[in-house]
Amino acid sequence: MKSLTRLAHVAVLAGAALLSGCGTLSTIGKLEDGAGAEASRMWDRWIEGNGDIAVATTWERKVKPGVTINDIEQIFVQIASERNMKGVGDLPLSKELEARSGKKEKFLKVYSFCTPSTAREMVDFSPHMAAYLPCRISVVEHDDGSLWLYTLNMDMMVKMGRKLPSPLKEHAMAVRDTIWEMMERASKGEV
Repeated sequence: MKSLTRLAHVAVLAGAALLSGCGTLSTIGKLEDGAGAEASRMWDRWIEGNGDIAVATTWERKVKPGVTINDIEQIFVQIASERNMKGVGDLPLSKELEARSGKKEKFLKVYSFCTPSTAREMVDFSPHMAAYLPCRISVVEHDDGSLWLYTLNMDMMVKMGRKLPSPLKEHAMAVRDTIWEMMERASKGEV
């Protein structure tokens, strides 16, 4: 089934390229190497997620049993400090909902991080990138009590778009790698 899905999306992409002509070919020439492979991975996740675009455009990690919210937060702070990234706030949604309703809520909190100089470079390159600022990781408690981490698939930013000039590309990859490390280490409770 997966190979049939891949064949179908290759046919759609090929058809779109033929229909849109030179504009598509011109744009393809401006993309990062490997952009097609990243688009293919996103397509597969979109299909696996039954058309849920959020599934296609995010990374997720299930938190190992026994790892606490406090553990996760300490790991986020530690990695941000190690990688010269700034914590720029959080949004404790479950606490806000509890304050409004007086009822216990499943845990939901959004943590925001930024490397200001890289953010500026990225927005100078493409003002639309401002919509993706700052980098966020959400901790979500599911109905079964398990904790999950979610963040934007940063490979879209650095691998799928127009070629990033140096040193922006290296700076963007450093941010991507920091968020990836936060997800990996926090999900495992690795200080």
